[in-house]
Amino acid sequence: MALAIIAAVLSSIGAVIGTTARGTRAIDQRLALTGAAETVLASLPARNAQQLGRQAGELAGHRWRIDVAPMNAPADVPEGRFVPVVVNMRMQAVSGPAIQVTTVRLVPKGAE
Repeated sequence: MALAIIAAVLSSIGAVIGTTARGTRAIDQRLALTGAAETVLASLPARNAQQLGRQAGELAGHRWRIDVAPMNAPADVPEGRFVPVVVNMRMQAVSGPAIQVTTVRLVPKGAE
């Protein structure tokens, strides 16, 4: 009877350890993707040199794609020196997980 109880407890502990290991691995992958995404976004050209369109590449085994497009601003926004553009970045790890980051940059008129 004691062996059955010990076996049940050990199997429960094994399941908890397995879940924890999977969670830790997922967090590590997410941190690696986030760090690579920050590196790619930091290497974007200055806003006065930002071009519309798509860029793609690979960094540390992660594939990335950046789409830069004009933002659909409401009609009642006053005219200014800058135009908002949407920067949408998707980064995918070799093992499959992916993250997507979307931000807005203000670029000088005529530079987009």
